[in-house]
Amino acid sequence: MPPDICTHTKTRPAIKIGSSGVAVKQAQCYLNSSLTGEGLAVDGVFGPLTDAAVRRFQGCADITVDGLCGAQTWSHLTFWANSPDFAC
Repeated sequence: MPPDICTHTKTRPAIKIGSSGVAVKQAQCYLNSSLTGEGLAVDGVFGPLTDAAVRRFQGCADITVDGLCGAQTWSHLTFWANSPDFAC
């Protein structure tokens, strides 16, 4: 298996608007890799721009669009970000 494209953390806690920390940085890095032209700041703050990006990704991945980066979203994000053939 190739190395992970984002290396802020290996933990995948549920995060949502208002969350902060290294898990948010990991999600932001994955979102930047998975969404064409996203360009999120990888600042560890889950604000409105990160929420919109999560929702955009969820819609593109055809999973529940709720803004919550839980187990299902993490699974898809991890796969998409580390697979060069996938992008929204």
